Amino acid sequence: MITVLRIGHRPQRDKRITTHVALVARAFGADKIVISEEDQKIKETITSVVESWGGDFSIEFQRWKSFLSNFSGTIVHLTMYGIPFEEKINEIREISGDICVIVGAEKVPPEIYQRATYNLAIGNQPHSEVSSLALFLDRYYKGNEFNRQFSKAKLEIKPSEKGKIVKGNNKK
Repeated sequence: MITVLRIGHRPQRDKRITTHVALVARAFGADKIVISEEDQKIKETITSVVESWGGDFSIEFQRWKSFLSNFSGTIVHLTMYGIPFEEKINEIREISGDICVIVGAEKVPPEIYQRATYNLAIGNQPHSEVSSLALFLDRYYKGNEFNRQFSKAKLEIKPSEKGKIVKGNNKK
Protein backbone atom coordinates (compact mmCIF):
# COMPACT_ATOMS: atom_id res chain seq x y z
CA MET A 1 0.00 0.00 0.00
CA ILE A 2 1.25 3.47 -0.87
CA THR A 3 0.07 6.35 1.29
CA VAL A 4 0.88 9.95 0.43
CA LEU A 5 1.37 12.14 3.49
CA ARG A 6 0.83 15.84 2.80
CA ILE A 7 2.39 17.89 5.57
CA GLY A 8 2.10 21.61 6.20
CA HIS A 9 -1.23 22.11 4.37
CA ARG A 10 -2.52 25.63 4.97
CA PRO A 11 -6.25 25.56 4.11
CA GLN A 12 -6.52 29.19 2.97
CA ARG A 13 -3.36 29.13 0.87
CA ASP A 14 -2.79 25.56 -0.32
CA LYS A 15 -6.23 24.17 -1.16
CA ARG A 16 -5.67 23.94 -4.93
CA ILE A 17 -2.17 22.48 -4.66
CA THR A 18 -3.22 19.96 -1.99
CA THR A 19 -6.22 18.98 -4.12
CA HIS A 20 -3.84 18.45 -7.06
CA VAL A 21 -1.50 16.38 -4.87
CA ALA A 22 -4.49 14.18 -3.95
CA LEU A 23 -5.64 13.90 -7.59
CA VAL A 24 -2.15 12.91 -8.74
CA ALA A 25 -1.81 10.44 -5.87
CA ARG A 26 -5.07 8.75 -6.92
CA ALA A 27 -4.50 8.80 -10.67
CA PHE A 28 -0.85 7.70 -10.44
CA GLY A 29 -1.46 4.69 -8.21
CA ALA A 30 -1.37 5.62 -4.52
CA ASP A 31 -3.99 4.04 -2.30
CA LYS A 32 -4.57 6.85 0.17
CA ILE A 33 -3.67 10.39 1.13
CA VAL A 34 -3.28 11.65 4.67
CA ILE A 35 -3.37 15.43 5.07
CA SER A 36 -1.93 16.96 8.23
CA GLU A 37 -4.56 19.70 8.50
CA GLU A 38 -8.29 19.10 8.21
CA ASP A 39 -9.97 20.62 5.16
CA GLN A 40 -13.46 19.28 4.48
CA LYS A 41 -13.68 20.98 1.06
CA ILE A 42 -10.75 18.90 -0.21
CA LYS A 43 -12.33 15.76 1.26
CA GLU A 44 -15.60 16.51 -0.55
CA THR A 45 -13.77 17.12 -3.84
CA ILE A 46 -11.69 13.94 -3.69
CA THR A 47 -14.62 11.81 -2.47
CA SER A 48 -16.68 13.12 -5.40
CA VAL A 49 -13.88 12.27 -7.86
CA VAL A 50 -13.64 8.72 -6.48
CA GLU A 51 -17.43 8.29 -6.65
CA SER A 52 -17.53 9.44 -10.29
CA TRP A 53 -14.24 8.09 -11.66
CA GLY A 54 -13.91 4.96 -9.50
CA GLY A 55 -11.20 3.30 -7.52
CA ASP A 56 -10.64 2.63 -3.85
CA PHE A 57 -8.62 5.75 -3.05
CA SER A 58 -9.27 7.24 0.39
CA ILE A 59 -8.52 10.49 2.16
CA GLU A 60 -8.08 11.15 5.85
CA PHE A 61 -6.79 13.85 8.15
CA GLN A 62 -4.21 13.23 10.85
CA ARG A 63 -1.32 15.15 12.36
CA TRP A 64 1.88 13.99 10.69
CA LYS A 65 3.64 13.13 13.96
CA SER A 66 0.73 10.95 15.01
CA PHE A 67 0.56 9.26 11.61
CA LEU A 68 4.29 8.56 11.44
CA SER A 69 4.43 7.27 15.02
CA ASN A 70 1.92 4.56 14.01
CA PHE A 71 3.40 3.86 10.57
CA SER A 72 5.67 0.82 10.37
CA GLY A 73 6.66 0.83 6.70
CA THR A 74 9.21 2.63 4.56
CA ILE A 75 9.15 6.44 4.54
CA VAL A 76 10.08 8.21 1.30
CA HIS A 77 10.41 11.98 1.60
CA LEU A 78 10.44 13.89 -1.68
CA THR A 79 12.65 16.95 -1.37
CA MET A 80 14.98 18.90 -3.61
CA TYR A 81 17.71 18.38 -0.99
CA GLY A 82 17.82 14.59 -1.16
CA ILE A 83 19.78 12.18 -3.30
CA PRO A 84 18.62 11.68 -6.90
CA PHE A 85 15.54 9.45 -6.75
CA GLU A 86 16.57 7.40 -9.76
CA GLU A 87 19.52 6.08 -7.73
CA LYS A 88 17.09 4.41 -5.29
CA ILE A 89 13.86 3.78 -7.24
CA ASN A 90 14.74 0.16 -8.08
CA GLU A 91 15.55 -0.53 -4.43
CA ILE A 92 12.24 1.03 -3.34
CA ARG A 93 10.30 -1.08 -5.87
CA GLU A 94 11.63 -4.20 -4.10
CA ILE A 95 10.14 -3.18 -0.74
CA SER A 96 7.42 -5.62 0.29
CA GLY A 97 5.74 -3.54 3.01
CA ASP A 98 3.80 -0.31 3.08
CA ILE A 99 5.32 2.89 1.73
CA CYS A 100 4.58 6.42 2.88
CA VAL A 101 5.53 9.16 0.40
CA ILE A 102 5.84 12.55 2.11
CA VAL A 103 5.36 15.82 0.26
CA GLY A 104 5.48 19.15 2.06
CA ALA A 105 3.74 22.46 1.60
CA GLU A 106 5.74 24.81 3.76
CA LYS A 107 9.19 24.38 5.26
CA VAL A 108 9.59 20.73 6.21
CA PRO A 109 10.59 20.11 9.83
CA PRO A 110 14.07 18.60 10.31
CA GLU A 111 12.43 15.63 12.04
CA ILE A 112 11.02 14.50 8.67
CA TYR A 113 14.53 14.27 7.23
CA GLN A 114 15.61 12.21 10.24
CA ARG A 115 12.61 9.86 10.22
CA ALA A 116 12.65 9.23 6.46
CA THR A 117 14.10 6.00 5.20
CA TYR A 118 14.89 7.85 1.96
CA ASN A 119 15.18 11.60 1.31
CA LEU A 120 14.89 11.73 -2.46
CA ALA A 121 15.32 14.63 -4.86
CA ILE A 122 13.35 14.91 -8.05
CA GLY A 123 15.92 17.38 -9.29
CA ASN A 124 17.76 19.89 -7.15
CA GLN A 125 15.88 22.99 -8.24
CA PRO A 126 12.73 24.52 -6.73
CA HIS A 127 9.63 22.90 -8.20
CA SER A 128 6.15 21.73 -7.34
CA GLU A 129 5.36 18.90 -4.97
CA VAL A 130 2.70 17.86 -7.49
CA SER A 131 5.33 17.23 -10.16
CA SER A 132 7.61 15.47 -7.66
CA LEU A 133 4.86 13.07 -6.66
CA ALA A 134 3.83 12.43 -10.27
CA LEU A 135 7.39 11.66 -11.36
CA PHE A 136 8.10 9.45 -8.37
CA LEU A 137 4.92 7.38 -8.78
CA ASP A 138 5.38 7.13 -12.54
CA ARG A 139 8.91 5.80 -12.17
CA TYR A 140 7.88 3.54 -9.28
CA TYR A 141 5.17 1.90 -11.42
CA LYS A 142 7.26 2.13 -14.61
CA GLY A 143 4.38 3.86 -16.41
CA ASN A 144 1.99 0.95 -15.76
CA GLU A 145 -0.25 3.04 -13.51
CA PHE A 146 -1.95 4.30 -16.65
CA ASN A 147 -3.05 0.78 -17.61
CA ARG A 148 -5.09 0.34 -14.42
CA GLN A 149 -8.85 0.01 -14.53
CA PHE A 150 -10.67 1.90 -11.80
CA SER A 151 -13.38 -0.20 -10.18
CA LYS A 152 -16.87 1.22 -9.68
CA ALA A 153 -16.31 4.06 -12.16
CA LYS A 154 -19.45 5.90 -13.21
CA LEU A 155 -17.50 7.93 -15.75
CA GLU A 156 -14.76 6.85 -18.14
CA ILE A 157 -12.97 8.75 -20.88
CA LYS A 158 -12.92 7.12 -24.27
CA PRO A 159 -9.69 8.24 -25.96
CA SER A 160 -10.37 10.40 -28.98
CA GLU A 161 -8.08 12.31 -31.27
CA LYS A 162 -10.63 15.11 -31.56
CA GLY A 163 -13.30 15.95 -29.05
CA LYS A 164 -14.26 14.76 -25.61
CA ILE A 165 -16.04 11.45 -25.19
CA VAL A 166 -17.03 10.44 -21.68
CA LYS A 167 -18.83 7.14 -21.18
CA GLY A 168 -21.49 7.34 -18.49
CA ASN A 169 -22.06 11.02 -19.21
CA ASN A 170 -24.75 12.23 -21.60
CA LYS A 171 -22.68 15.31 -22.51
CA LYS A 172 -20.12 15.09 -25.34
